[in-house]
Amino acid sequence: MTPLVKRCAAVVFALAIPRVALACPVCFGQNDSPLAQAMNMGILAMLIVVAGVLVAFAAFFIHLMRRARMIARQAEGIAET
Repeated sequence: MTPLVKRCAAVVFALAIPRVALACPVCFGQNDSPLAQAMNMGILAMLIVVAGVLVAFAAFFIHLMRRARMIARQAEGIAET
């Protein structure tokens, strides 16, 4: 099949699919349904996990910076004596 035929087939297929099959109840205005509430809680849970990982990553690098600074100060103290 040529690329043009593939594109035309994709357009026809996309237009033939009913609109109801393309969206969840939230997209059609039922944002108080249990499905919408569960989806919102899932999004919140994923955001909390991502934020936790980012905070842990930043804390680890702050720990490394402090440790490197402490070792450098100790090395300066040994070199002076």
